[in-house]
Amino acid sequence: MSLMPESRLPTPVQELKVPLTASPYSILVGTEWWEQVGETIHRTLPDMSHAFFVVDSEIRGQWGEPLVKQLRDVNIRVDLAEVPSGENSKSPEQLAGLWEQMRMDRADRQSVVIAVGGGVVGDLAGFAAATFNRGLRLVQVPTTLLSQVDSSVGGKTGINLPDAKNVVGAFWQPSLVVIDTVTLNTLPPRVLHSGLAEVAKYGVIADADFFAWLEKNASRLAKADPEALRHAIAVSCQTKADVVIADERETTGRRATLNYGHTFGHAIEATAGYWKFLHGEAISIGMRMAAHLACSRGLVDAAFVDRQNALLKQLQLPLSWDEADPQGMLQAMQNDKKVSHGKLRFVLPTEMGHVQMYQDIPDAQIIEAIEICQSDPS
Repeated sequence: MSLMPESRLPTPVQELKVPLTASPYSILVGTEWWEQVGETIHRTLPDMSHAFFVVDSEIRGQWGEPLVKQLRDVNIRVDLAEVPSGENSKSPEQLAGLWEQMRMDRADRQSVVIAVGGGVVGDLAGFAAATFNRGLRLVQVPTTLLSQVDSSVGGKTGINLPDAKNVVGAFWQPSLVVIDTVTLNTLPPRVLHSGLAEVAKYGVIADADFFAWLEKNASRLAKADPEALRHAIAVSCQTKADVVIADERETTGRRATLNYGHTFGHAIEATAGYWKFLHGEAISIGMRMAAHLACSRGLVDAAFVDRQNALLKQLQLPLSWDEADPQGMLQAMQNDKKVSHGKLRFVLPTEMGHVQMYQDIPDAQIIEAIEICQSDPS
């Protein structure tokens, strides 16, 4: 069943459904419908008495305040917490600050947390929603491509510790995800391109036809063509939703396939410092490392590696890090939440559109994959 009658959806907005048994929700994807977003949230959650916005400081004026006004105009009590931009905001200190502000603002079980911003805000606000009063409803309004195709969907929330990313968190599904591609028009090109790494990932792990579509439309995506982006977002969200439906809490191994490139990528972030690479940039390099590791183990051939490299390059993503520290990255991987019983696990491709989990991989092969990516592909 649709979240709301199709006739009541703003036009043109596409509804994707995530029919989880305990907490089904919809993802709404459209272009230039921001003026209707507040009304849509209100109509979807009619018993909402209080909206607690968590907004990235850089977009408060452009995207946050208009939504606040829309809900105030329909007599919803609204409070707003501003979060500094950047990965450092996914911290225990920022989380404690949100809890305290929610207490001061009298958030209760009829309150709804509305996250407006990128993945940092979505993860932080989502964890605050999951834990305050033992759980408040959450609406994700992602404004970056990376958050639109990845972090806003699936219910993973959390914060970082100083030496480990996303190790403290909770599964907390949103009640609604609202996407307007108009927010991408104001992103710096580097930030937009970073999000395309996760888009490419979906083609590698689950959909060879989508990967081929990306190859044909890479230049349109890199130039932020609205129609191409809308299609890429919808396919990416549907692919992730399908995986989440099959394995909501990452117990069967299916959801772990979404971590393709992330074991390497998180180690890059941890050793480089979160300021050097955007998340998608680290994942792009991590995908190249993972493909080389798969190739060295005979799972894919060199043509697969070259094809993936070519797409990532067309999407204007980095493929190398000359200062990579193999030993430092190995140590960082040991702190990764994907370690199982002390053993590193890697998501590796076996063909385009399919990946599997592998462990017991010799350190020498992991180091070789890192070292290869210290220079650009020839």
